[in-house]
Amino acid sequence: MKKILVAGAGGQIGSELTTYLRGIYGVSNVVAADLRHSQFLAESGPFVQLDVLDPRKYAFVVHKYGVDTIFNLVALLSATGEKNPSLAWSINMGALNNSLEIAREYECALFTPSSIGAFGGDFPRDNTPQDTIMQPNTMYGVCKVAGELLGNYYHTRYGVDTRSVRFPGIISSVTLPGGGTTDYAVEIFYSAVKGEQFTCPVPDNVYMDMMYMPDALRACVELMEADPAKLKHRNSFNIASMSFTPEGIYAEIRKHLPDFKMVYDVDPVKQAIAESWPNKLDDTCAREEWGWKPQWDLSSMTEDMLKAITKKLTKREW
Repeated sequence: MKKILVAGAGGQIGSELTTYLRGIYGVSNVVAADLRHSQFLAESGPFVQLDVLDPRKYAFVVHKYGVDTIFNLVALLSATGEKNPSLAWSINMGALNNSLEIAREYECALFTPSSIGAFGGDFPRDNTPQDTIMQPNTMYGVCKVAGELLGNYYHTRYGVDTRSVRFPGIISSVTLPGGGTTDYAVEIFYSAVKGEQFTCPVPDNVYMDMMYMPDALRACVELMEADPAKLKHRNSFNIASMSFTPEGIYAEIRKHLPDFKMVYDVDPVKQAIAESWPNKLDDTCAREEWGWKPQWDLSSMTEDMLKAITKKLTKREW
């Protein structure tokens, strides 16, 4: 990677990935692009306001900056997508299709994340294998499965260097999530630090895979830097770090804040989505093919999140 474009740079992953990539490859070599203007991203390096559903403008940006690697992070997430499935399809698949065509034309490598939301149907919930039944019941999941297939198609048909990981729920202290089923695992920390009771929208006994943002960012770079000759799977790799229920993260937080309280008001849409996903992914292929290994677990992540959010909220004088 020499010249990188991060499309969807204003989102939860994109905002942090842009900063992370600039720290590795140099500020001038990482162009941030988003539909909305971002003062922070514009002040910290090259930024363009871009609607990736406009293929001409998208191609112009890639050509202008001499981009050789694209991170396409544009998507409506699971819970938000269920409120407007047709819009989710238009945005998620439109952004992907344009990214694939531009990557083909300009010979760029392309990273487009998939998700645990791609799973569904009668598949093993525990230690979900790399290759299994994928029949999701959300438009978000349908888009992810279609995206994996399209990524593989463009690689085999046109030789495009497409790569992807199936992200678990991402937990971050920097950027708030944007409408995903796993968002509770971020929101709970803010309530805990503020001394507020947290109302959890998913059932107490539902396991979901999660990952701390530093591991997610590192996974993006490590996969894109991996030797292509060793990649048997490209679109998309299972990656895992930790799996827990709401009760599990609640108990972990109470080790630090014993007076913290949580109650439940289950959202039936989020419940159905969460119960259709894996309890825990088997990430053996990622470990074997490009050396994936998480560095954070529930305990270390919880301690770091509480410290970071306390500092963040104190600075803002909540």
